[in-house]
Amino acid sequence: MKALFRAIGAIVVCLSPRETLAEFSYEYKPVKVIFDTDMGNDVDDALALAMIHALQSRGECELLAVTITKDHPLAAAFVDGVNRFYGRGEIPVGLVHSGPTPDVGKFIQLASALDGEELRFPNRYASGDLIPDAKNVLRGALANETDGSVVVIQVGFSTNLARLLESPADAHSPLNGRDLVAQKVKQLYVMAGHFEQANSQQEGIKEYNVVKDISSTQKLVENWPTPIDFSGFEIGRDIEYPAESIELDYGYLKHHPVAEAYRLYMPSPHNRPTWDLTPVLQAVRPTRGYFGISPQGRVSVDNEGVTHFEEGKQGLHRYFTVTPEQIVRAKEAFVCLASQPPEPVKQ
Repeated sequence: MKALFRAIGAIVVCLSPRETLAEFSYEYKPVKVIFDTDMGNDVDDALALAMIHALQSRGECELLAVTITKDHPLAAAFVDGVNRFYGRGEIPVGLVHSGPTPDVGKFIQLASALDGEELRFPNRYASGDLIPDAKNVLRGALANETDGSVVVIQVGFSTNLARLLESPADAHSPLNGRDLVAQKVKQLYVMAGHFEQANSQQEGIKEYNVVKDISSTQKLVENWPTPIDFSGFEIGRDIEYPAESIELDYGYLKHHPVAEAYRLYMPSPHNRPTWDLTPVLQAVRPTRGYFGISPQGRVSVDNEGVTHFEEGKQGLHRYFTVTPEQIVRAKEAFVCLASQPPEPVKQ
């Protein structure tokens, strides 16, 4: 009996890549995901991308494209290098133009790191090859999918998605951007804003992803036609990624892009907030109880970049909440997924 309990516990806590949910008795379809990130401004984006790849290896999602709101070519090169590290170098990558953060940051230079004469993390864009425009990548990825099937996860600025909404018909689709989103997107998950103030007298708190491009965030919350769930600043702040995981769980290879990025961003040991990991977990596993969800309502953003929430059944917006028990569960899932090794290369 004890052996049986141990076996069940191993399945619940951390399925291996080959023990996919598709093997269970109920019907399961992988979540179609587009990941929009400001990769390079903070290292939680790298952890979140690693999680997506682990979830795809488990059969829980399919990464359709990655678009980037950090306006530096090495951000695209780093993303492409991580995708190739996990054996998925075919995934389209798109980059913003005239974005709000054009600096190189602290870790995306890993994309051009050499071991001898070879790139440590091979990628398409370290050599200066033309990087596709993010808006075009978004339109192409959406147009190729069935109606109502795509989940979008935004963990950076709203620049790319606001531009998508305003885009005209093109070779990808005869629909304008808003109509294309309405037809193809099931749900949007956004790491942005601050919602503790919704349940207290606390007001005026500004969150980084909002204030770096206030006008785009305003356009997003006013015009996005499908439901949006927000993971506010307070959620990732309260769930820290443990430094010991970086030191102990990534050593299965000499060079790991996520662990090396984590150390470059801030010398270890340090526990980093998990802002961008939170919407990934909820988007792919929405029924697993990792987070609470507010009643429906409407998010607005004022001209100072402060987020506000007005409850109302007609609204399309909600925000995450989290309990101490959920913090423990979410942290365990983050560590297990982000540190999961790539699938073995098939011979």
